[in-house]
Amino acid sequence: MKLLRFGPRGHEKPGLLDDHGVIRDLSAHITDLSGESLDRRTLEGLAALDATSLPEITAETRIGPCVAGVGKFICIGLNYSDHAAETGAQVPPEPVIFNKWTSAICGPNDEVIIPRDSEKTDWEVELGVVIGKAGRYIDEADAMQHVAGFCVVNDVSERAFQLERSGTWDKGKGCDTFGPLGPWLVTPDEVADPHQLGMWLEVDGKRYQDGNTRTMVYQIPFLISYLSRFMSLQPGDVISTGTPPGVGMGQQPPVYLKPGQRMRLGIQGLGEQHQTVVADQQR
Repeated sequence: MKLLRFGPRGHEKPGLLDDHGVIRDLSAHITDLSGESLDRRTLEGLAALDATSLPEITAETRIGPCVAGVGKFICIGLNYSDHAAETGAQVPPEPVIFNKWTSAICGPNDEVIIPRDSEKTDWEVELGVVIGKAGRYIDEADAMQHVAGFCVVNDVSERAFQLERSGTWDKGKGCDTFGPLGPWLVTPDEVADPHQLGMWLEVDGKRYQDGNTRTMVYQIPFLISYLSRFMSLQPGDVISTGTPPGVGMGQQPPVYLKPGQRMRLGIQGLGEQHQTVVADQQR
């Protein structure tokens, strides 16, 4: 099942994508795609609905972030062996954890804003894991039972803020619009193996990233178990699991985003995102 949220920013409604690619309105059945509606029982109930009986939504409708009310937006750094190599970093002995602020979340096709004083805004296609069942100290063998679904994430990053100023990575990761989510939240029954998914990203038609989740260092069950040692995981939390090689910082010479450019990115079976890059006009 491919679930989504549609409508104006801040007023999105829940929906699903039927087998013919038509968006259907789920708002008569759930209030939103947020924590309380991501448990297995609710998802099974939605899957049992006759999609053709649901109201049809026009294709021109804006698609919002595929999860509402995200409590934690947790990211894993240097989690692809080939990406670590391109940045000159060693594969970490334990997962590198950082946060994107939830105010960074936006729709998959919304504009990405280059923040004021930015010099090095970069891209990162990533596999997102959405938690559907709460837990602490989760056994690795049980970890996938806590997953509501998967989505595409663009972990937009300002490298100068992230790496060249004192402090943690977080200040370069959480700027507004730096966390496009979606278009779909794809339930686990449609993803045969999340560790065998092709993933790619283009800027103005040039493909920079062309990888596969198979080169992930720390796989999803381990990450869920590991994170749950340090925090409780709650329904609606998003884990962004790292990026393959091809980021702008890794080019020779480095390449960074400029206003007017267009990003296109996707993951096998999870859909595509399309973003236009704009300058921050706020004064």
